[in-house]
Amino acid sequence: MSVIDELTGELARLPGIGRKTALRLTFHLLKAPAEEAQRLSRAITAVRERVRACERCGNLTEQSPCAICTNTRREHGLVCVVEEASDIMAIERTGEYRGMYHVLGGRLSPLDGIGPAELNVRPLLERLKEGEVREVVLATNPSVEGEATALYLHKLIAPAGVRVTRIARGLPVGGDLEYADGVTIAEALNGRREL
Repeated sequence: MSVIDELTGELARLPGIGRKTALRLTFHLLKAPAEEAQRLSRAITAVRERVRACERCGNLTEQSPCAICTNTRREHGLVCVVEEASDIMAIERTGEYRGMYHVLGGRLSPLDGIGPAELNVRPLLERLKEGEVREVVLATNPSVEGEATALYLHKLIAPAGVRVTRIARGLPVGGDLEYADGVTIAEALNGRREL
């Protein structure tokens, strides 16, 4: 196997990168100045060496606890539970949420061998016992697995006397009704609000 095939194969293992795109990236790196490829290599090495999970919330960070957990201007009584750290970035981009987070590290998926023991749930329950958390927002994905995870968490959290809410679901901005599935339209109708 040539080094070109080796690099193409490694790039093709990345999510969302097929064989053609991997080959295109390989040839781009070969044509680019050597410094560009070296910067990419250094960035990959640095992120693997320095980034770790926050000891408090599970967010990916270079320092633990992370900048969100140590921010005194955020609402510490509100915790948004997400499946992956990348979900935090999506929520933060909106600029609308000012609470804390908790990363599960996945979602319940028995077919993939992911049960409750594989999720980062125990630290969340320990946070609730501290008494500062007033509300937990379940922001798992609107998939069968995400819904099952939300229901499972609700059963665990409710006895703690903490308010449990779920993010709203419905039609995306710019979406057409004719292309939406029935479940999405039903959720949008059930979650309607006054103007």
